[in-house]
Amino acid sequence: MDKKRAAITGIGGYVPEYVLTNEELSKMVDTSDEWIMQRIGIKERRILKEQGKATSDLGAMAVKELLEKTNTDPKEIECVVCATVTADMSFPSTANLISHKTGMSNAFGFDISAACSGFLYALHTGAQFIENGTHSKVIVIGADKMSSIVDYTDRTTCPLFGDGASAVLLEPLDDGNGIIDQILRSDGSGSKYLHLKAGGSLRPASYETIDNKEHFIYQEGQTVFKVAVSRMADVSVEIMERNNLSSDDISWLVPHQANMRIIEATARRMNLPKEKVMINIQRYGNTTAATIPLCIWEWENQLHKGDKLILSAFGGGFTWGTIYLKWAYDPK
Repeated sequence: MDKKRAAITGIGGYVPEYVLTNEELSKMVDTSDEWIMQRIGIKERRILKEQGKATSDLGAMAVKELLEKTNTDPKEIECVVCATVTADMSFPSTANLISHKTGMSNAFGFDISAACSGFLYALHTGAQFIENGTHSKVIVIGADKMSSIVDYTDRTTCPLFGDGASAVLLEPLDDGNGIIDQILRSDGSGSKYLHLKAGGSLRPASYETIDNKEHFIYQEGQTVFKVAVSRMADVSVEIMERNNLSSDDISWLVPHQANMRIIEATARRMNLPKEKVMINIQRYGNTTAATIPLCIWEWENQLHKGDKLILSAFGGGFTWGTIYLKWAYDPK
């Protein structure tokens, strides 16, 4: 009998209905469809426009679909881990709010903040509860309402981000499928290049921070791009090497959807053709913690039991990492 592993046994997703196109953005800020497509590869992104709606509402919609698809009673869920950098509020956690909105009343929950690597951090964390035998049903969510921290007068950042959420169910399997290996890294010295200046304990909200637009994403794009290309590709190749995987062995690369050039560079380092790379950045933009599970959600019907997937991400902070897993079920 193989080792008991945490396996994804179902996935749900949600993106808002409102579509913000490059054409509409070009009326708000000095940019164009050609400029955005050449540099980033994003055509449109989804935005949560409804008043009074937040990240927990995105996550709740994804979880509801997941529970329905897997025919799971919400009261059977024992733990909820939510990756997000746009929590509804400082406390309580977004995971707890999602649990309340979806009837997961027997679950404890908490948030993980690791920017665009958040889903990988959360997936590894949730897997530990399964692998050590203390829990049998864990939900891991990647959800972000990035429009809440985007400055739509900043042409360098506003084209990048969108809103969305996706959630997976983790359960134990002993058939060799599930999460096999992971490499997760962080380097706080990179925080100066990509961060949110105000709103935390260092610089609490004030008239000054609001007037200076310090509650929006700050990014030094060229530096972040260069580091992201090397770090994301490095760990992806490293996990292949230590698991004796060739490019022929890998069914899919599931990369964080931040920039088409970063995705292409990572695939080249892994010697993977574009046909083996999940890409939906052109439709959703960078939804931060939600990008990787949203790809899996869209490709679910193309996945087969035993498929070998490499999940790879790079995020602000800096954070980065990769997870190698074997898909646990055939198309339903």
